[in-house]
Amino acid sequence: METAFITTSSLKNAWEELKAKEPQLRIRDAAQKLGVSEAELLATGMGDNVIRLKEDFVDQVQKFPKLGKVMSLTRNEGCVLEHKGTFQKIDIMQAGPQQIGTVIGPIEQRVFFGAWKFGFAVSNDTPRGPQNSLQYFDKEGNAVMKIFFQEETNLEFAELFLKDHQAEEQSPVLVLESFPAKEYIGREELDEASFSSDWENMKDTHDFFGMLRKYKLNRLNAVEWIDDKWAYEVDRLSSRKILESASETQLPIMIFAGNMGNIQIHQGKVNTIRMMGDWLNVMDPEFNMHLNESKVARAFVVHKNTTEGLVSALELFDKDGEMVAQFFGLRKPGIPQKPEWKALLDTLN
Repeated sequence: METAFITTSSLKNAWEELKAKEPQLRIRDAAQKLGVSEAELLATGMGDNVIRLKEDFVDQVQKFPKLGKVMSLTRNEGCVLEHKGTFQKIDIMQAGPQQIGTVIGPIEQRVFFGAWKFGFAVSNDTPRGPQNSLQYFDKEGNAVMKIFFQEETNLEFAELFLKDHQAEEQSPVLVLESFPAKEYIGREELDEASFSSDWENMKDTHDFFGMLRKYKLNRLNAVEWIDDKWAYEVDRLSSRKILESASETQLPIMIFAGNMGNIQIHQGKVNTIRMMGDWLNVMDPEFNMHLNESKVARAFVVHKNTTEGLVSALELFDKDGEMVAQFFGLRKPGIPQKPEWKALLDTLN
């Protein structure tokens, strides 16, 4: 324990020195520079501005609607989605450690609780005053979801929430685990005729995940190896054209981005599009997207069959083949996608 304390203390000091040199540096980037996970770095604030939460994460998320208006942030290495609103309707599916939550409303998410491991209540002083948040991390110490309180947040309930879910053990020492490596087949092992037939005969976009499991394919290889009729590569910066056109024509779209523990979804129109350095941004009052184009290595237009016709998307991948973000035309179950969306994708090359 003494060694762990020294390690935590040294890390905290190193972070303080780094903040003094680079006051604008975000904690995620600081953690990378210091060679630790974001959760480990955040935990150095225990006893100061950070409180560790219990691991009853399903119970905690089910209480989020009572917080009222918040800002929910979900990100991966290349894309950040931020929505201001309420957690309106939450459904929990499947018993056991692999429970999945479906959040519908102003904040829309697909939550994969099996990846969640650490939770913290955090209070930071900022130039605009105190900033309070709930922050959740996976077992590798990567952020899965952050909830930032707003002026309209129910702070009385937030206090009750913290009393109910504060962990008894407030140690800054975190025991991290690695996710098991996934095993995929090579192209020479793929039955391409069968794979192509299954793709063509999909009835629903969700059939895609079962198909990946059946053939032991990662997502990037699937879109690389399928016929051009169903998926083809386009310019890696194609999302600029998608967002600018959607803004100009007020075409409603969907944006999906996330990580091992959570996928956040934007549904609706986008208005203010801004480039800032490497970042392509949507800067609307209740929704922000920040896409780091330097992290986008490849982009594909992807079509899937459904009982309502084609569902088409622009899918962005990073250098490791991981999904950065997906863009769809806004549609509801039972209703075909808008022809304007398909026409827009058809202009990409």
